[in-house]
Amino acid sequence: MGSYAAAAEFYDLLYLGRKDYRAETEMIAGVIREGNPDARRVLDVGCGTGEHLRHLRDLGFEVDGVDLEPAFVDLARRKSPEARIQVGDMATLALPDRYDAVLSLFSAIGYVCTRERLRQTVARLAAHLTPSGVLVVEPWFQPGEMTDRYLTMVTGEAEDLKVCRASRLVIDGTISRLEFGYLIARPEGLQQRSEVHELGLFTRAEMEEAFRQAGLSATMLPDAMASRGLYVGRRTTVAAS
Repeated sequence: MGSYAAAAEFYDLLYLGRKDYRAETEMIAGVIREGNPDARRVLDVGCGTGEHLRHLRDLGFEVDGVDLEPAFVDLARRKSPEARIQVGDMATLALPDRYDAVLSLFSAIGYVCTRERLRQTVARLAAHLTPSGVLVVEPWFQPGEMTDRYLTMVTGEAEDLKVCRASRLVIDGTISRLEFGYLIARPEGLQQRSEVHELGLFTRAEMEEAFRQAGLSATMLPDAMASRGLYVGRRTTVAAS
């Protein structure tokens, strides 16, 4: 599993100009309310720097968050100080509260890498739902959808700071490996950093089976979130509250 520890401080700089978090959040809010019209409390697992959380709060939800990267948790807490945002692993998640919606966005689910951990993780996410709650998961790519050795580059800049991130994608069976190299320019000099992220390539059948094993029916919304779609899960049997 990869870590953003090497460059967490630059994450928003690289993504806020490329990703419309507000529009995504409005769409997700619609998905939540369609599945659970009375939804109020939302947990974002793999919340990153807290951009979706911030917009969900603005749309009237009570929000909490979890992320494996402590630097992301610190950034998210600054944006939403009233929320409970903590460090945690989605595969072993065990919080005392239950939520009307649990989210796992921006393909964070890919970091579990294996089918066994996929099933384990979806079960832990589902365990934090209220009886009428909905689970919303943005998947990573399926096998065969990505190009081996594909190269990309993104840049971001602020006052006295410019950052370039070049990446190479390597496909190894059902694992996609993202090799990131950063060049950071400040008035005092240049700096280079690097990190490697591994994400599992899961089929639609494997994703849907993980939902089923967690006691959820899964609906795939293929046109949501630009290209990767969304899985929306609801309990197949609703226990009495």
